[in-house]
Amino acid sequence: MSATKAAISMDKNFLQRLDGSVKTRSFRSRSEVVQEAVSEKISHMDNSALARECAKLDPKSVQAMADEGLATEVSAWPKD
Repeated sequence: MSATKAAISMDKNFLQRLDGSVKTRSFRSRSEVVQEAVSEKISHMDNSALARECAKLDPKSVQAMADEGLATEVSAWPKD
């Protein structure tokens, strides 16, 4: 994966904690720590958005679609 440099500003205390993670060899560099943290945050936001959208679904409609799909799939299964 190619990387692009980005400059960020950070609270001094956070930076010290970040450097502590690097020093204890949990991470190879500041960049690795920040990249992993941002990746986890984006994944969390994506999952939260999906959960919010799923909560809007009508459970009966979803079950009906699942049952319909299963019925179609079962009929296509080979006979023993």
